Amino acid sequence: MDTPDSAISRLYQLANWLALITIYYNLLEGAVSVFFGFQDETLSLFGFGLDSFVEVISGIGVWHMIRRLRQSTDGNPDRFEQRALKITGTAFYLLTAGLTLTALYNIYSGHHPESTFWGVVISLISIGSMWALVHFKVKVGTALNSQAVLADAGCTRTCLILSGVLLAASLIYELTGFGGVDSLCSIFIAWLSFREGREAFEKASGIGGCGCCGIRP
Repeated sequence: MDTPDSAISRLYQLANWLALITIYYNLLEGAVSVFFGFQDETLSLFGFGLDSFVEVISGIGVWHMIRRLRQSTDGNPDRFEQRALKITGTAFYLLTAGLTLTALYNIYSGHHPESTFWGVVISLISIGSMWALVHFKVKVGTALNSQAVLADAGCTRTCLILSGVLLAASLIYELTGFGGVDSLCSIFIAWLSFREGREAFEKASGIGGCGCCGIRP
């Protein structure tokens, strides 16, 4: 029978694995999304992939924080976390600017993606994966009464919402051929990226709860 200390240790080990799975999944998802987004000239899928890459930076910070929480109850971000959050925030701001300008140009020029088939496939896989990660992160975070792990679950929930938006936009284009929906989805992704960037800087200053969600501790 597990002692209370060993049970807590096992929970933190699971939280550590969930953080690592999130990092590696986002790396794979980002690479595939960027490739097919570029190949099919689908800005929303391309931006979704870039967002996944930025989430990797944030995920590394979360993974480091979970490892540190296993040894200390101090909730203040250390220098590594602060640096990672500032890099994440800057990357999100750059992504916001790039996606917004490109989307506006595409609307002006009437550009349409060649296909959004891969947007449908990737978003469906992402929805299933993110839902499972949110479920287990909430379960572990609640058991540990850890705001850090619960905030990480909130970040993953935001990624789940983003996947749903990509799926909706991809399906609308496939069914109607309305090319503007790709650019509109890209603008929405840009807005989420801006919000995530702002919250990353807030957390780096010790204000917010998570760099990619709206949760406060």
